Amino acid sequence: MTAPSHDKVLILDFGSQVTQLIARRLRESGVYCEIAPFNITDEKLVAFAPKAVILSGGPASVTEHASPRAPDKVFTLGVPVLGICYGEQTMCAQLGGKVVGHDHREFGRAEIEITEDCELFKGVWPKGSHEQVWMSHGDRVESLPPGFRVVAVSDGAPFAAVADDKRRFYGVQFHPEVVHTPHGAALLKNFTHKVAGLSGDWSMAAFRAQSVAAIRAQVGKGRVICGLSGGVDSSVAAALLHEALGDQLTCIFVDTGLLRMDEATEVVKLFRGHYNIPLVHRDAGELFLKNLAGVSDPEQKRKIIGSTFIDVFDEEAKKIGGAEFLAQGTLYPDVIESVSFTGGPSVTIKSHHNVGGLPARMKLKLVEPLRELFKDEVRDLGRELGLPNSLVSRHPFPGPGLAIRIPGDITFEKLEILRKADAVYLDEIRRAGLYDEIWQAFAVLLPVRTVGVMGDGRTYDFVCGLRAVTSTDGMTADSYPFAHEFLSRCATRIINEVRGINRVVYDVTSKPPGTIEWE
Repeated sequence: MTAPSHDKVLILDFGSQVTQLIARRLRESGVYCEIAPFNITDEKLVAFAPKAVILSGGPASVTEHASPRAPDKVFTLGVPVLGICYGEQTMCAQLGGKVVGHDHREFGRAEIEITEDCELFKGVWPKGSHEQVWMSHGDRVESLPPGFRVVAVSDGAPFAAVADDKRRFYGVQFHPEVVHTPHGAALLKNFTHKVAGLSGDWSMAAFRAQSVAAIRAQVGKGRVICGLSGGVDSSVAAALLHEALGDQLTCIFVDTGLLRMDEATEVVKLFRGHYNIPLVHRDAGELFLKNLAGVSDPEQKRKIIGSTFIDVFDEEAKKIGGAEFLAQGTLYPDVIESVSFTGGPSVTIKSHHNVGGLPARMKLKLVEPLRELFKDEVRDLGRELGLPNSLVSRHPFPGPGLAIRIPGDITFEKLEILRKADAVYLDEIRRAGLYDEIWQAFAVLLPVRTVGVMGDGRTYDFVCGLRAVTSTDGMTADSYPFAHEFLSRCATRIINEVRGINRVVYDVTSKPPGTIEWE
C-alpha cells in the first residue's frame, strides 16, 4: 500500500545510519516518501513514479571498484535529484566527475561558506554566509561533472555543495537530516517544495481515509484476526482495522504474564468494553512461566517466549475459524530493517511482538496497515482515531516483556516484585510531569542480592535498577538527567512499598544503537 494520491519522493539507501532521518524530515514537512535499496531495479523505480529522488549517505568509498552506485535511470527520469554525502560523491562520479581519497577528513561539526546562490539555498542560506553543518566523510569530490558548479565550500571539502540548476541536480557533502545541521530541515524542504514543486499535502487525516479504503479493498468480506499486545502499534492497528471492517475483525490478546502492572486489565477494558471490538483474551501466564523455568540466557528466553506465543495464538485462531487474514502492527522501520544494506531480504520480518514471525502453517494473508509509518506517526494516527492519550503516549514495551528486565531465571515472585517497583517508578515520573519528556523508562530486577538494614533487622534482598532515556528514533539513547531529589524519592518509595528490594541504582550511561533495553 503506497500513497498514489500524493506526490512521492524516493530515498535510495546506501547504508547510512541516519537514512531514516531523511524520511522523517520529509514526512514532517508533509511530503510522502519511501526508502528503497540503492540497487532498486529500473522497473520498480519507474513504477514508483517519484517526483524527486534523494541519494543517502553510506559507509563505502566511491574510489573502490565494487562500491555501490545509483541506477543510471535515476539521472534520466527528468526529476530533481539530491545527493547527500556518499550520495553526492557517487552522483558526481557517475556523471563524469572525479572523487578521491584525501588526508583531510571531516567528521562532526564543520563550517561551510556559501559561495553562490542556488534554488536549494534560497531563503535559507544567503551567498556569503557561514553555516554550521555536520560532516562525516573521508573521500571528497575533486572535479565536477559537466553542468555543475560549486555553491559552498569548507576547509576539508572544496565541493561542499554543488548544483546543476538546469537538470535540478544538487549535492551536499554534509548531512542536512541531522539536528547538528541547524537549518538542514529547511534545506530539505526547499528541495521538495521549491526545487521539486511538491505541495506537501500528505497528512495523517488523509492517511487515515486512504488506509480505510485500502483495507476494505484488500479484505473485502473476509475475516481478519489481529494480534493485540496492548502496546501502541498493535492498538492503533486494531482501532484502524475496526473502523474499516467492524465485526469482520477479531483481536486475540495473549496475556503472557510478563506485562506491566494492570496492563492486561486495561487492554480488555479499553478494546472489549469501550470500543466493543470482538476480543479473545487468553491468560497464558502459567504456561509461559512453566516454559521459562530455569532459563537464564536472554536469547533463549526470547525464543521460548516467541514459540510459546505462536502456539497459543495459533490455538486461539483455530477456535475462531474462517479467518483469511492476519493483521500485524508492523512499522516502517521494521520494513526497512528487514532488508539488508545490499537489498536482500532478512530471514524473518520482525513481528509486532519482536519474537519472530508467525509460521507459514497458519496460511493467512498479511494485513499491515501501519507499515508505512514511523513510531511518532503511529502515535499521531492513534490521536486521529480518538485513542486515549494514556495509550497513545505509552512508553515502548518489548514483546518479551518483563522477561528481559529480569536478568537470570524468571519466577512469579520476581515478576511481582518488578511489577510493583516499575509501577512506583512510573507513578513518580507522571507526578513530576516528566512522562512525555522521556522516550522510555522502566525498572529492572538485578540478579544480585545485598545485605541491608531496615529498622532493627537485617535484610537480604534484590537490587532494583532504574533506567530512563531520551531518544527520537528508539535506536540510540541518552540517559534522562533526573534531579537527585527525584531519584531519592523514587528509591525511598520503592524500598518502603516493595517487599523484596533493599537497594536502588540508576543507570546513567548513554546507549548505542540497539541497546536501550537492559540486556
